[in-house]
Amino acid sequence: MKRLIPIAVFISLVFLSCTKDGPTGPAGPAGPNGAAGPSGPSGPAGPAGTANVIYSEWLDVTYTPVIDAGDTLGFTATIPAPKLDSAMLTNGEIKVYLNVGTAAQPSVWALPLTDLIVYGLNIFPSFETGVINLVANVNVGTVTTADGKVQQYRYILIPGGVPALKAPNMDWGNYAAVKSYLKLTN
Repeated sequence: MKRLIPIAVFISLVFLSCTKDGPTGPAGPAGPNGAAGPSGPSGPAGPAGTANVIYSEWLDVTYTPVIDAGDTLGFTATIPAPKLDSAMLTNGEIKVYLNVGTAAQPSVWALPLTDLIVYGLNIFPSFETGVINLVANVNVGTVTTADGKVQQYRYILIPGGVPALKAPNMDWGNYAAVKSYLKLTN
């Protein structure tokens, strides 16, 4: 046993005293990823915003009958939308909502609307630079009742930003969900 200790020390010194004189060899293949480390602390909250979303107040809308040969074919209305430009038309999202309730007790429906069974109602929006056109089969213009105004309209313009960026599982037809997601007031 006493002989093995000096031999082990000699072998260790030989290996430790060797130097590398040759060129560095090629890199070997990458190994597998290691386990994920702990999460870092959360950063500070960013400012509240609506991602450049443009939205109108609740608007009064007046419909005009479309008459041909004495027959009323339907009704049309126009909502001025000055920020609705060609970039919005080609790259953005445009939503129109109808509040069939009052400001105090809203009942908001997304357009286009087709409800032939209960109300017998069709309302379809179309969009041009600066205006939103509405076509309906009945007069669904704003009316003032004892409880307040009903049938007011609102539009939301969502500019295109980064292609293919969309809220996950967002139901753009649900006004309450859109209002919450975009942090709209009123």
